[in-house]
Amino acid sequence: MTLDNTWFSEIDPAAGTAFSLKLGEKLVEEQTPFQKIEIYQTETFGKLMVIDGCTMVSTRDNFLYHEMMSHPALFTHPDPKRVVIIGGGDCGTLREVLKHQDIEYALQVEIDERVTRLSEEHFPELCESNDDPRAELYFGDGIEWMARAEPGSVDVVIVDSTDPVGPAEGLFNQAFYESVFRALGEQGILVQQSESPMLHLPILAAMHGAMRAAGFVDTGMINFPQPLYPSGWWSGTLAFKDASLQPRYADVDVEKLNTQYYNADVHRGALAIPNFVRQGLSSEVVDN
Repeated sequence: MTLDNTWFSEIDPAAGTAFSLKLGEKLVEEQTPFQKIEIYQTETFGKLMVIDGCTMVSTRDNFLYHEMMSHPALFTHPDPKRVVIIGGGDCGTLREVLKHQDIEYALQVEIDERVTRLSEEHFPELCESNDDPRAELYFGDGIEWMARAEPGSVDVVIVDSTDPVGPAEGLFNQAFYESVFRALGEQGILVQQSESPMLHLPILAAMHGAMRAAGFVDTGMINFPQPLYPSGWWSGTLAFKDASLQPRYADVDVEKLNTQYYNADVHRGALAIPNFVRQGLSSEVVDN
């Protein structure tokens, strides 16, 4: 919501919290067949994209999310070649994936083409890899695409979605995870944005349980700061077909990746699960 056209505030009534940014000009207001997209110029965070009243991406802090949704999984899979991104219409995750020169193919499946086209106009730095010959942009339903995917054809699936409501609701259940499990190879990894450990622990617990029920033998969590999102602390949930996989820390060449946040030490720390989160997920879900 906006307050007197001067501030944008995302209010979470259930948590009793809000995050606000001082606004400049409204650059875009567009209702697509799927959602309402707004883009503002802010005073301190650059440009801000809002979808259905929720903050999505800003110029200033997007690197935190995009780097952490990409590199930890790619540096845990032993030899990732083929990556599918479900969602990710702003293309920042695609950009990070394609920093890995061994990636042969990266497909982005985004339901709303307008998110990508507006990002190309207002966040061009996130879209600089859209013309990479290894990249493919497909505009359609990610749930349907994954259900039709060739078994064992993908190494890493990244679900870079909005919150589990509206178009993204079907990405947070066992049926979808079963489709992902089938599409992944024997050492395949799924990583999905999973909200705030501080505010949304029941959602995380349900995700871990549904992923294991779908056949994944192990699950984990990465956590990282994200000022733009509720509580300022965000997470990605990992699911593994092979429980023996170990991160390839020695391969993390920060200069080559040109990252702003991610490095080998961040990778190690991000995989640690805080005690209260571990307890919330329960010993039946997280057992290591």
